Amino acid sequence: MTDTVRPGRAERVAKLPPRERILDAAEELFHSEGVRGVGVQAVADRAGTTKAALYRHFGTKDALVAEWLLIVAAEYADAFDRIEERWRDDPRAQIRGVAAFVADGLSAISHRGCPFVNSLAELPDASHPARQVIEAHKARQLRRLTAMCVTAGLTDPEGAAAEITFALEGAQVSVQNGSVERVGERVVAFVDAVIAWHGG
Repeated sequence: MTDTVRPGRAERVAKLPPRERILDAAEELFHSEGVRGVGVQAVADRAGTTKAALYRHFGTKDALVAEWLLIVAAEYADAFDRIEERWRDDPRAQIRGVAAFVADGLSAISHRGCPFVNSLAELPDASHPARQVIEAHKARQLRRLTAMCVTAGLTDPEGAAAEITFALEGAQVSVQNGSVERVGERVVAFVDAVIAWHGG
């Protein structure tokens, strides 16, 4: 049997419906150049479509940014689901799994940074739909992490979840600015220390 060659981006994207092509282009451009630095025409050109088609599917650029971030947030939620399923009966391993997931993803964001943090910095208006997506995602993620800490029997689970969140968020910023070496290794060790500290 001959090996199948994975199609390149252009071939793959060409087979997508217009809405998905636009989202694919937006993901690539917003992540690499920022939401403010990318215009609607650039997204349409990258998607091989028109501005009119983009507006027909999303209404506004703000709505497109929010939709992109909803997809990113869903990927994080799926990761939490997989972690909880893998260590169904070991909540401390689930917490470590979250730390490992973030640590493993650091290399992918090292050149540009976390899409949520970057978007927050670019969108100062608290009523922007994308900010609302980010805030809801972060609150949901903290609730899930706190629930893991509760189930793990950690003392002060809310405090432990907050400390772990500080570490994970800080790791993403540190790897972007290059201020700390071996960020992934160190953030996992820090989370282990938080679990031990609050272990009761």
